[in-house]
Amino acid sequence: MMIILAVESSCDESSVALVKDGKEVLSHVVLSQMDIHAIYGGVVPEIASRNHVVHMTRVFEQALKEAHMTPKEIDLVAVTRGPGLIGSLLVGINAATAFAFAHGKPLLGVNHLHGHIYAAGLDHELKFPALALLISGGHTELIYMKEHMSFELLGTTLDDAVGEAYDKVARTLGLEYPGGPILDKLALLGSDTYHLPRPYLDKTAFNFSFSGLKSAVINIVHNSAQRNEKIRVEDMCASFQASVLDVIIEKTKLASEKYLVKQVIVAGGVAANQGLRKRIYEEIKDQEIIFPKMAYCTDNAAMIGAAAYYQYLKKGALKNYLLGGESTLGIEDER
Repeated sequence: MMIILAVESSCDESSVALVKDGKEVLSHVVLSQMDIHAIYGGVVPEIASRNHVVHMTRVFEQALKEAHMTPKEIDLVAVTRGPGLIGSLLVGINAATAFAFAHGKPLLGVNHLHGHIYAAGLDHELKFPALALLISGGHTELIYMKEHMSFELLGTTLDDAVGEAYDKVARTLGLEYPGGPILDKLALLGSDTYHLPRPYLDKTAFNFSFSGLKSAVINIVHNSAQRNEKIRVEDMCASFQASVLDVIIEKTKLASEKYLVKQVIVAGGVAANQGLRKRIYEEIKDQEIIFPKMAYCTDNAAMIGAAAYYQYLKKGALKNYLLGGESTLGIEDER
């Protein structure tokens, strides 16, 4: 049995969780800064890191309290090491390092993207070979997994990530921050009546591009305003979402067939999108499709604890964390 205390602070959520054997979540505390950043229309890195500093100790205490555990019972400390906002990451890394040092525990740095994928493993058995569709505000990637902790990048975004495109289009339409979930809800009420491009690029490749689609929406909104015409917001949301999902599902389907995977894992913040969940089940029928619980789609420490378990089994942890030598806490974007 292994009890892991996991820390996540890559953006604007301060989160600590205790996870048993990579599967059972004993406690899960997330302190969101969404209301703070809403007035700016997006996350302000400096404000995010300062708020992590203010609240991180309290989040640690709450997670231990909810799990009814003491530091003595913890076997491993895991922390997000990147990618993410540098200032925010450093708060979590420093807090986790101090905790591990104070209590004599091994320390493990975990890639944030690996965490999102393993969030689905908290409630499902991962079956290999698998294809992971990782979609969030900063990432849009198709990743082939031959086994646990084996990641082969098949395709990525060449410009905007899908979640970023959602938020920018939502802002153009005058929707509140965060705009992605609101756009998704409005899309279910509208119709695909605006003719927007489907950026497939090379249909045999697995890269994505959403900047042209975003620009097409901005141009239609701008031209309509010039002509004193009113945009039908629900229909524009439906049209934008239809274009995005056509591309994402088509490329996911092609990759799953080419690599003969047993399972498709959909993870990241945009995995909470209801339109995506509905359509992907309808259109990909030959492979098992799994999603994390809604609570584990966005940034959280439970997913870091899940990934840390399998990473530890494969690679071990950094025990002499105050000495020199190779560190597992680099913040490079390693996939």
